Amino acid sequence: MNAISQIGHRRGLTERLRIRSGGFTGPTAGLAPGNVQANLAILPAALAHDFLRFAQANPKPCPVLAVSDPGAVELPALADDLDIRTDVPRYRVWRHGELVEEPTDIRPFWRDDLVTFALGCSFSFEDALVEDGIEVRHLTCGGNVPMYRTNIPTVPAGVFHGPLVVSMRPLKPADAIRAIQITARYPSVHGAPVHIGLPAAIGIADLGRPDYGDAVLVGPDELPVFWACGVTPQSVIAQVKPEFCITHAPGCMLITDLRNSNLSV
Repeated sequence: MNAISQIGHRRGLTERLRIRSGGFTGPTAGLAPGNVQANLAILPAALAHDFLRFAQANPKPCPVLAVSDPGAVELPALADDLDIRTDVPRYRVWRHGELVEEPTDIRPFWRDDLVTFALGCSFSFEDALVEDGIEVRHLTCGGNVPMYRTNIPTVPAGVFHGPLVVSMRPLKPADAIRAIQITARYPSVHGAPVHIGLPAAIGIADLGRPDYGDAVLVGPDELPVFWACGVTPQSVIAQVKPEFCITHAPGCMLITDLRNSNLSV
């Protein structure tokens, strides 16, 4: 089954069914350990080609794992039993760049021209960090990873352009070095960090006030380490203002049947 294994299918399906039934509506960090999680961007087919070009031009924040046919609710490359309309804990519905709803089920919004892009998520490489003995602070705290809009521009493509979003994990210097080595092996889930320390240099004024997710403590002996983030399309959507699109709510990912170990290079 390539990257889909029996254990991956069991763990992924268990969590998707729980989410599908409304039994879980929060951030997915730490769920289905070892399984790949994915960010979502769901766009009208008229915008799909431009978005694919944007993702290809910006592989750090937008590593493409799978793309659906127009109107399809399945992503067979990622899971054997998956309904993109119900299997994410919380979605965001956007109209003309404005967030209008955060439902747990997007069947009422579904259209036959919608194309789903599943993008790699840093929650996947967190398993490898934890296995190496590196603390992942938001997991310790039971919260969502802090995410920030930066002053780093993405590479424009078609109608799409806007600022890079990053996720942050505070690490001691030795752990930061190990984290670079570990995450560099996972380019399909954001790969190595894009910035270390000096948050003001990338336009972050206050680490205690993330644009998305939850703030975490950064100790005096720790460095903030920043990875490109799959919430970047949401900052782009807010700037480009397409007529209609749907994303995941930050931190509320699609859990697939793929195994993180199969993504390492």
